[in-house]
Amino acid sequence: MALATTLKALKKQGYQSKSIKQELRDNLIERLKSGKPVFEGIYGFDDTVLPDMERAILSRHNILLLGLRGQAKTRLARMMVDLLDEYIPIIEGSELNDDPMAPMTAFGKNLVAQLHDETPISWIHRSERYVEKLATPDVSVADLIGDVDPIKAATLKLPYSDERVIHFGLIPRSHRCIFVINEIPDLQARIQVSLFNILQEGDIQIRGFKTRLPLDIEFVFTANPEDYTSRGSIITPLKDRIESQILTHYPNTLDIAKKITKQEATILDEQRLKVDIPEVAYNILEHISFAARQSEFIDEKSGVSARLSITALENLYSTAERRALINKEKHTVARIADYWGVIPAITGKVELVYEGEVEGQYNVALQLIGAAIKEEFLKIFPNPDKIRKGKDSDPYGALRAYFGDSHTVHLPNDLSDEAFNTILDGIPGLDRLLEGRNIPENEHHLYKEIILHALSELDILTKELKQGEIGFSDPLGKMLDDLDAEDDRDFMG
Repeated sequence: MALATTLKALKKQGYQSKSIKQELRDNLIERLKSGKPVFEGIYGFDDTVLPDMERAILSRHNILLLGLRGQAKTRLARMMVDLLDEYIPIIEGSELNDDPMAPMTAFGKNLVAQLHDETPISWIHRSERYVEKLATPDVSVADLIGDVDPIKAATLKLPYSDERVIHFGLIPRSHRCIFVINEIPDLQARIQVSLFNILQEGDIQIRGFKTRLPLDIEFVFTANPEDYTSRGSIITPLKDRIESQILTHYPNTLDIAKKITKQEATILDEQRLKVDIPEVAYNILEHISFAARQSEFIDEKSGVSARLSITALENLYSTAERRALINKEKHTVARIADYWGVIPAITGKVELVYEGEVEGQYNVALQLIGAAIKEEFLKIFPNPDKIRKGKDSDPYGALRAYFGDSHTVHLPNDLSDEAFNTILDGIPGLDRLLEGRNIPENEHHLYKEIILHALSELDILTKELKQGEIGFSDPLGKMLDDLDAEDDRDFMG
């Protein structure tokens, strides 16, 4: 059906006005009845956040999404747009999206009074009915609500109390839209006060002049719970006017976390063709985020965003791709050594406590990677600390003996696959550990690396990081070498 271009045609089509909250409710009901997903692509919230969101929409509530950073709060708000009607009519030329059937502004009322059924109509798509504002301390009442325009007042010879001299801010311009304020605690208290009447009565006050504007807006606010509870900067009367407060959270399981990361990471097709990331490598990547959220060096109140895993995966692909390009290889499999390339994605995503600052960002990142490798290793291989020592019964016996005989292994990060694999294949005992574990052949060398790194985390081997390479040796042998070197220095001194 063609969209009406006049008020008369709109009436003839049987158009009925409804509030945006009712619109969201009606479309949600249809979505739920049809069995279609309401918030497609949002994982891990099926039994917690999403039912709360649906209940809030059905209740026609304004919403406060409360959660740490990187918990899809803004994404949830943006996806509410899909629950709006595809198009809605407005009076053509209206500054505030006037409903032709119920004009709100002086402009809309006067035009309908003059032209009646011939009032021109235009249509706006639902994608244009979403407005987002990041709350910062410098946001003013004029930005959100509006201000008197003295030039308009002088030109039109109108008093400042007349609605027609107001330069409207973001909120009035969001009439019949979803309006999102991110990080609401950062909004100054006096600015939060200006939202009271809009939420409750639909009034706006500008420079002491009260204007009745029955604004029709779905408000969504987001906040960090630490700001919300500790700083107490969401003022109580505003909290009281936000009907539904919904708590978000991080993924509870590794599988959900992997789904989110794989969906959100931006990986080029050429990178996917060149680099193979085995499932165990994805697991280690997600374990880094889980370890970070439990680390004593990282501020748990700040949170560890899901963006850590997303950007880390992008860096992992790029690190392996760079190595393949340097060695003129058409295809490669990700290595544990490539995880050193994801460190920049880790250090920028965590807030350290004092002990973490003392330890240093780089060392904290290395510890997180080590903890992630150890976690995945212990799911696959027997714990060396719980095995009776002895060459025959200990599956790690050949490895212990090899390194105990003063052998060292050096693995340069950017070495070609052929040379890298040759070094790993020369270490006794690794192949035996892989036997009977149904590991794809092209992943054997990655698992061999995992074993070496995990044994260093368990203090069975010593790992030494040098510029561009990783070395493994026996802890006792390394200690004796260090003592010898110290004696030599003393002798020379």
